Amino acid sequence: MKTPTVIDLFCGCGGMSWGLHQAGFKILAGIDNWNRALQTFQHNHPEAKIVEADIANLNPQSVMDSLDLAPGDLDCLIGGPPCQGFSKNVPAAYRFLEDSRNQLFRDFLRFVDEMQPKIVVMENVAEIYNAYGGIVRQEIIDSLRKLDYEVDVDNLFAPDYGVPQRRRRCFFFASRTGLFPLLSPPTFGKVASTTLFGQVQPHRSAWSAISDLPILQNGEGYEPMDYELPALNGYQILMRSNSNALYDHVTRKLNTKQYTRIASLEPGQGLKNLPKEIRPKSGYSGAYGRLDFEMVAPTITRWFFHPGSGRFCHPREVRLLTIREAGRLQSFSDDFIFTGTYIEKSHQVGNAVPPLIMQSMAVNIKVCLGALPEEARQYRVLKDAPAQY
Repeated sequence: MKTPTVIDLFCGCGGMSWGLHQAGFKILAGIDNWNRALQTFQHNHPEAKIVEADIANLNPQSVMDSLDLAPGDLDCLIGGPPCQGFSKNVPAAYRFLEDSRNQLFRDFLRFVDEMQPKIVVMENVAEIYNAYGGIVRQEIIDSLRKLDYEVDVDNLFAPDYGVPQRRRRCFFFASRTGLFPLLSPPTFGKVASTTLFGQVQPHRSAWSAISDLPILQNGEGYEPMDYELPALNGYQILMRSNSNALYDHVTRKLNTKQYTRIASLEPGQGLKNLPKEIRPKSGYSGAYGRLDFEMVAPTITRWFFHPGSGRFCHPREVRLLTIREAGRLQSFSDDFIFTGTYIEKSHQVGNAVPPLIMQSMAVNIKVCLGALPEEARQYRVLKDAPAQY
């Protein structure tokens, strides 16, 4: 049975690729213009080719030539074109359709046109689904259909796929194999239930993802570090399954003012709960927020290294989350190693696509490719049928 092949455009450190790698796919190449993230990609995919380039100026044929591929040979082309121009984090007055940051999806489609992969998965911010009356979403769908792809598109909520973080992203899943691509139904929900698709488990809390990691106080940590506790649940077992030691479980030292603010808060509290005499004059509503022991984490952003940027403080200790804890909340397993400075690593983690979402798509991708074992080929994870593999 052939191992499905993957090229990752706008790959960053490789969250999408890591999810498919863990599902048994072969990562051929990662392409990006961010050198530090590419070094992380290369470290975790040592056999893959990395290409540092502005994709807008890159010739797809040159990439195929370097990998000895002809049009149609590649199984999966995946990627998440930068999307700042669509993001709700950009004030509405500064969002406009002609923004150059809104055009990179067309370069992704240019690679699809020339490479003719069997499967395409493109990820973007949730806002692209309805942005400018939905014309961008429709342009992507129409462009793929003109290239003989069938397309499924939807906004996926990361906790519904086992990620302990409230992240919502838009996914386009396209196939030209003759089998319609279907985004997988949720396997997690607000409460446990039984559906046509099987058991739905409760959303995973942030604490359930990180509670087995060694206790650290402000400014502490070293690497590699031993696990001091056994895995306490299924998610922690999954995160530790290929790892014998911890990396990046090191805290960034807070200054006195930051430490005092966080120390005055209880788990689950934030900016509005700070005593008036130490409260900043302004800030995000979630600034200086501490996680609690029940909540799903908010979206992990590239700024989680600073307590004034969101709810990125530990629920038990008076400190920020470590890179490893944030990686866990993104569903990066512990054997995924980040490279660079603390801030460079935080940007890589925050910009990544949660690997577990891509892992959840892997079965239906393999179905479309005819890459499941013979006894499983009659099954696929459908939205309207209980059969799963």
